[in-house]
This record gives sequence, structure tokens and C-alpha cells, in this order.
Amino acid sequence: MPYVEGQTVHDADSHIMELPGTINRYIDPKRRDEFVAKTGRKDVLPEWFAKAAEKARDPEFRAGAEANILLRKNYEALGAFDAADRPATLDYLGFTSQLVFTTACLSNFGLEQMGEVDLALEAARAHNRMMAEFCSVDRRLLATGYVPLIDRQRAPQIAREAIALGAKGLVIPSRHPGFSPSHLELDPLWAVAEEAGLPILFHVGGEEKMQKAYLENGLPYVKDFHGGDENFTSLTFMAIPLSVWQTLSALVIDGVFDRFPRLKWGAIELGASWLPSLMKFLDSGCAAFGREERLQKLSDTPSNILRRQLRVTPYPHEDVAWIMQNAGEEMVLFSSDFPHVEGGRNPLKRFNENLEGVSDAAKRKFYRDNFIDLMGAGLDRSLHDLPSLAAA
Repeated sequence: MPYVEGQTVHDADSHIMELPGTINRYIDPKRRDEFVAKTGRKDVLPEWFAKAAEKARDPEFRAGAEANILLRKNYEALGAFDAADRPATLDYLGFTSQLVFTTACLSNFGLEQMGEVDLALEAARAHNRMMAEFCSVDRRLLATGYVPLIDRQRAPQIAREAIALGAKGLVIPSRHPGFSPSHLELDPLWAVAEEAGLPILFHVGGEEKMQKAYLENGLPYVKDFHGGDENFTSLTFMAIPLSVWQTLSALVIDGVFDRFPRLKWGAIELGASWLPSLMKFLDSGCAAFGREERLQKLSDTPSNILRRQLRVTPYPHEDVAWIMQNAGEEMVLFSSDFPHVEGGRNPLKRFNENLEGVSDAAKRKFYRDNFIDLMGAGLDRSLHDLPSLAAA
């Protein structure tokens, strides 16, 4: 019995948990040594990960896959790193489609911040080859391709290559690449995406992190909930929306949304409680500085422009009904974050609790309609609903 029954649910955020060294095999062989030297990512499978891979093949462990489809997390989850298992995962989950992101490559290994432009582009191409191959096993798996903005002239070509490989959405960093993401020379990139009918996506991992000075508070250092230093704590979590707030503001105010009115944008795993405030703040700012020529050229208020083109995934602990009430029912999407721990063991239950009092039509938008709107040509019409529901 699948986790979701009798309902169309599209998952706007899922991941592969690539084993260490996986990306190396997709890097141009001529660049692999340089990639390892700059990133420290060797093509080596440590003992712990080797055991995880071995466990995933154990018949007794696999026999419990369906019963534990949302209980087993990270490398223990079915289909986390073995593409051959992912179709069964989707069957057990019952999701109509899944937008699929990397785990290990979310920050493009910091190469852009190092100024390693050529290697950053090669890492992006390797990521796109890896994601396309993984998702090719099932048309319900929607691969994402990464496009660094650091080289404005080559960004459109990276996008075209990703689309040719089968990417259904294009990911860009939410932090600035050393110039504004609204730079006119990036217009050819947005044109490529708009023409293809695919969305531009932001995902957590591509943002500016909280300055470490804020962690120097005279108290013991706080570990994240994984027990390590690399993820978020209650304090560093607060910086997650700051980059996408600034980037979206620049894209709206400088007219990118208006120049490409059919282009959809998605903010994935960045939360959504900030969204109503951003919309209100943009409207207020544009009213205060309304004499600026660029603001007079806007097609509508910033909040309405965002309603037209932006879609966002709330976290399951957020008040989704409040976000809908203050931003718009058309702006928020369901996501599971499978197989990451952060997604929880019963995301549907948590979101339904947060949607209490919301109309059935609004719930349909959250689980189905808004995702279809975001994905455009990236989601084939035959995948809009489960076959059984489409037939009905």
C-alpha cells in the first residue's frame, strides 16, 4: 500500500545521496586530478559508506523497504543512491512525480567562491550528467541541472547542455556571483529557460552562510542535529532566506521578471515564512522610491509579479495556512525532502495539520496545481495525475 493513495501529490524536493567519489566519474578525465586537488573530493569509498552500500544489497534489509519507506533516511533509504531502486521508491511513496536534486554538489564544492571559473563550469557539467543519468530510469523522476552564473557568457550554453541531457529545471545559486543576478548579460540564460518552458530554481546550499562572527558568543559551540558542524543550527538557520530575498528583489526591481514574463522561478527548501514579508517590503520600497525610472516601468506591483511567477516550498514545521493567507494560495508547494532526515517521517500528516481550515481547492493547489504551474514543459501532461486518477 503506497504512502499516498487516491490523491495526486507532486514532490517538489527530493534528493539522491550520491556515494563519495560518484561525481569524480562524471568529471572530464583531464580535469579529475585538478578537481581533487581543489576540492579534496577523492574517488574513494570510505569503509562506513562501503558498509552502507553493502547493507542496501542485503536481501533481509531490502525485504523491509516498503514498510520503512519514510522511516529509513539518508543512505539507508531505498533508492537513495542506486537509481535502479528509485522507481520502486516512487511506487511505495505514491508520489506522481519527484523533482530530484543532488546532496553532495549543492554548493558546487565552493569552486565559484574560490574563483576557479573553468573548474566550476566543469563540475556543473559533471553534476548535470550525473543527475540526468540517475533520473533516466523513470520518467517520473525530474532531473535538475545546475548553471553557475559566474561566467555570464557561458551560462546559456551550460543551460542548453543540461536541457539536452534531460534536465527539467535549472538550478542557480541564490547568492550573488560577484555581480547582480539581474545583470543584463544574463538575459540570454533566462531566454533559454523561458523558450524551453522550464523553471529557474534556487535550492538551499547555494546561499550565503551566516558570518562566523555570530557564532563567537562565549558559549560552547553548538553542533547541528546530525552531530556535525556542516549543517544548520537554530541560529545559522536564520540566514537561509537572506540571499534569495536579495536576489529576488534585484530580479523584480531590475525588470528580469517582466522581461521574461513566462519564466517561472522556484525557491526550494528555503522555507516560506519570509515570503509575505518580502512581498510587502518590496511593495513598500517601490512606493517609497516610486520616482525611479525602473520602478515606473514595472508591469505591476512587485507582490503581484511574484504571485505570477514565483513558487516556494515551506518547511513542514511552518504555518502553511498563514503563508497562503498572506502571500497567496498559488505560491506554495508540497515537498518531502526524501530521503533527508529534515523531511521527517510523515510529511503529509505534518502539512495536512498545517493546512487545517484551508479549502479543498487550496490543498489541491498545494499538492498538485502549483507544481504543474511551476514545472511547465518540464512535467509532461501525462504526468499531471496518477494514471488511475487521470482515467477517472
